This record gives sequence, C-alpha cells and structure tokens, in this order.
Amino acid sequence: MKQANDFMPRVTELIEASITTKQELFRSRETLSTIAKVSELLVSALRQGDKVLLFGNGGSAADAQHIAAELVGRFAFDRPALPALALSVNSSCVTAIGNDRGFDQVFARQLEALARPGDVAVGISTSGNSANVVHAMSQAREMGLQTVALTGRTGGRLKNRVDHCICVPSNETPRIQECHILIGHILSEIVERELFNQQGRISRPRRSHRSKSW
Repeated sequence: MKQANDFMPRVTELIEASITTKQELFRSRETLSTIAKVSELLVSALRQGDKVLLFGNGGSAADAQHIAAELVGRFAFDRPALPALALSVNSSCVTAIGNDRGFDQVFARQLEALARPGDVAVGISTSGNSANVVHAMSQAREMGLQTVALTGRTGGRLKNRVDHCICVPSNETPRIQECHILIGHILSEIVERELFNQQGRISRPRRSHRSKSW
C-alpha cells in the first residue's frame, strides 16, 4: 500500500505545472491587456448601474458562482453589494429550459429574461466550444450586451463571438480552471477598489456620460 511520501513527486509535479501555466499567462502581454480591458469594462458597467451575468458548465459553473459571490458579497473589504448573477444556480429553471427547449438554450433563455442592454455577459468554457455558452453569447450580442469569454489556449468558437476573450495559455482543463479563478479574483479586486474606498463608500467617477444611483 502506498504511503504519503509516495505521492510527493506527483504533488510537486502538479504544483509546478500550475505555476508554469501562470508564468505563461504572466508573460502574455496580449492576455494581460485583455484582462485589463475587461476590468475597465466591468468597472464602467457596474458604475453605471448595469449588472454582470456569468455562466458555464461543471467547474466553469462553479467559477461563475464564485465570481458572482465575490461581487455580490465582498472581496477584500465591506462595501455595498454589486449586481451579479450566476445562471447555473436555479436548478428548476435550468432543468425546465433543458427539458423543454434543449440544454444548449439554458443560458440564452435566461439572458432573454434577465439581461438588458449594457449588462455584461461573462461566459466561461475551458474549450471555448460549449454549445450553451456559445448560444448564450449570440443571444447576448443580439440584445446589446457587452460580452466576455474566459477560455483555454485557442478560444474555440467563443473567441470570435465576444467583445473580449481571455485565453489561458493551456490545453489542460485543470490548469485552465486554476487560471480562470485567478483572473476572477483579479477582476473582483480591481472592481471593488475602483468603485469603493476601503470604508465601503462609493468612489465617484471623475467623468461619466451616464449616471445611475445604486
């Protein structure tokens, strides 16, 4: 029977693989620039009173929920809640749409019901090819939403269907997902610090073409 020490080489190998992927992400100026642009987009949308709608399947659904929780709850300090929804959490809605209209419509249909022009749709798919995420992005664009995808190396079908595609430089699902939640934390921190000071008060923009109250 194997002992704990027998697993040590694999433990260190997997940690090294995760670090290597993050180092590749760090060296990609194009990807870092896209993350910065998405940060700016989210800050602007939330400051104007628009909301963020996130979706994905499996581990990506969990990542969508995680990021939504950081925005609605808090990330680093107490402040007013921010409007964010993960579209995988209503099991009755997801199963009803899947049963009646097909699983590829479970997110698109919810966008039709909940989204408004100016909102930000964030689709998460390690392959970039998840049919229900791709369909949702088509729906989002038709409705005038701003669109963001978090994917793997190639971007898949999503890459050319969104305004901004953050492509993690890996083809391995676990490594991609580890970077996705890192990116989610970066976005959450920037949004929180830009919109609020650390006393939880709203940080007013210097200039805004549109003004909405919280």
